[in-house]
Amino acid sequence: MGLFTWSEKPSSALQGGGVIGPDERLPWAQTGLMGVQHVIAMFGSTVLAPILMGFDPNLAVLMSGIGTLIFFLITGGKVPSYLGSSFAFIGVVIAATGYGGQGANANIGLALGGIIACGAVYTLVGLLVQAIGTGWIEKLMPPVVTGSVVAIIGLNLATVPIKNMAANNFEAWMQAMTFTCVALVAVFTRGMLQRLLILLGLIVASLLYAAFTNGLGWGKPVDMSGVIAAPWLGLPSLHTPVFSANAMLLIVPVVIILVAENLGHIKAVTAMTGRNIDQYMGRAFIGDGIATMVSGAAGGTGVTTYAE
Repeated sequence: MGLFTWSEKPSSALQGGGVIGPDERLPWAQTGLMGVQHVIAMFGSTVLAPILMGFDPNLAVLMSGIGTLIFFLITGGKVPSYLGSSFAFIGVVIAATGYGGQGANANIGLALGGIIACGAVYTLVGLLVQAIGTGWIEKLMPPVVTGSVVAIIGLNLATVPIKNMAANNFEAWMQAMTFTCVALVAVFTRGMLQRLLILLGLIVASLLYAAFTNGLGWGKPVDMSGVIAAPWLGLPSLHTPVFSANAMLLIVPVVIILVAENLGHIKAVTAMTGRNIDQYMGRAFIGDGIATMVSGAAGGTGVTTYAE
């Protein structure tokens, strides 16, 4: 497979559970729609993680995008993963900084130094895999380990929507309606439409919400004035890392989880598509490690592969 080259497949290839391989792509219009859906899918986690650690969510999203581009360049566009905020850092960052859970993290510099150190170790692991092969890392982290790590993280995140359930009956019903819209798209559509179930379900649910609130006055109406008034362009507020041995010793071990996640995603893509992408494992580790260092150097969260 050449770098940055994909063979185009029609959207009809998705019929009957078909998949698009790492060396393939849909027509650009459908690819763009899938990209929009991926943004929606990743946004909640990428914004929530920095809030829980007292980081700037705007900066976290920016560094997430930059990190994804770095990852994309290093892997030659052959590993289909997005780099978003990692929840694995939350506990150790809170412990290292003494963050109380409200407002900005006053000791964010300590966390950033640890995140950069973690990214550096992660990059070294990737260089080692690139130099001597993948066999040793696969023996250290067999599928039962990587699968368990990914499953545990997913199950841990499952409590987030429960904690953020609506405060009144109308909004609770709207949440249920949103779930129903997504489910109906999944059940009653096929091919490309079925693959866009998140995007289409949210569009339908949003239109229904606007009709019920702005039209019938049943709940809080949709108000776009805040979006219109907000500045569309601006410079991020950067932060300076502080390298503390204690903080780094707490945060660096997170690299074990990041490696397990990335390895698990590579194996999952291989299993789903039938295309062995183990040859890109070292690059994937290096890309994620460098992206984590760049994010930490600017004041963003540590990043990890999202394989939605």
